[in-house]
Amino acid sequence: MNFIENINIENKKVFIRVDFNVPMKDGKITDDTRIKAAMPTINYALSQNAVIILASHLGRPSSREDSQFSLTPVASHLSSLLQKEVKMADDCIGENVENLISKSLPGAIIILENLRFYPEEKKDDENFASKLADLCDVYVNNAFAVCHRKHASVSAIVKYTKEAVMGHLLKTELENYDKAINKPERPLAAIIGGAKVSSKLGALKNMLKTVDKVIIGGAMANTFFKAKGINIGKSLYEENMIDSAKDILSQAKENNVEIFLPVDAIIAEKCDEEASPKECELENIPQDHMILDIGKKTVTLFKQALEDTKTIVWNGPMGVFEIDAFSKGTMKIASIISSSKAFTIIGGGDTDAAVHKAGLAEKMDYISTGGGAFLTLMEGKPLPAVEMLMNQ
Repeated sequence: MNFIENINIENKKVFIRVDFNVPMKDGKITDDTRIKAAMPTINYALSQNAVIILASHLGRPSSREDSQFSLTPVASHLSSLLQKEVKMADDCIGENVENLISKSLPGAIIILENLRFYPEEKKDDENFASKLADLCDVYVNNAFAVCHRKHASVSAIVKYTKEAVMGHLLKTELENYDKAINKPERPLAAIIGGAKVSSKLGALKNMLKTVDKVIIGGAMANTFFKAKGINIGKSLYEENMIDSAKDILSQAKENNVEIFLPVDAIIAEKCDEEASPKECELENIPQDHMILDIGKKTVTLFKQALEDTKTIVWNGPMGVFEIDAFSKGTMKIASIISSSKAFTIIGGGDTDAAVHKAGLAEKMDYISTGGGAFLTLMEGKPLPAVEMLMNQ
């Protein structure tokens, strides 16, 4: 794949697909991590005096009238970060957009309106993609978080652009994942959490070919407990995944991969802010209680398992970290990982949110910006948008 710094973009119209799908409340951005992650590529394009065309989706709008999903607040926020005017287009294709770009001088920055205002974006529609491509001289994919999708702005568009390259963020994401999984210092440990085995079954199976240790937490551990015949009260688990959990335990043994499961838990009768949490040995969970976090003995066990590791990949929290009473296990694991001398890479989504909640983001070696894309890589699958760049 070609990289933006390896081609001439000076004075050219450069279309940069970014991921500005940021959380907002009352029209205000509550976390600008993804915007800041795009800055190296934007600043480089500015240094080359390019006309910069930024394109992103935001949320899941049902129509073009869904104004709550307009990228206008993002344009304003980016303007503040850059201390420079950022022009907001009223659409992402069409005559108005073409005129705005054609009248813009080198060094101008334009944000196109939400790509998902057009259903053609998610359909990887070639006609829509060609209209986007017509806006530019050079296409830059800098949106790792969308690379597992076959969407027009990351997939079909590559067929219609004169030059297509990757930006700094996409390059950094791929390099860090390669360092952690394909060329790791060993021992390599994968910490897998979250709610469902089904959403991470592919990742778990693939990791067994690569890692030395797997630590399993979160509600997905409950399905493994069921597979081992352990009573879990009224805890969340997946009945249809029990056989898959048994297979993973069996495969781990065959591959000489150590699997670590919780040995105690924080439980409560209900999962909400009003709940009364208590610590409990795994074999003593009451029938009317549910597992909502890992306990102190489990934290100690997991800490010991990680002591000799040289590389740690973490995807998924250890409990319902959004509720303070059930966040301690996740926060302690975050603290253990942040203090480790191992190379640490954090999968996006909830894990990213948990690390930021713990105030430890700066102590991690790398935090991915893409949950789904990161998980796809963990499953050993190619990213369609990256393949398009490789094959163009």
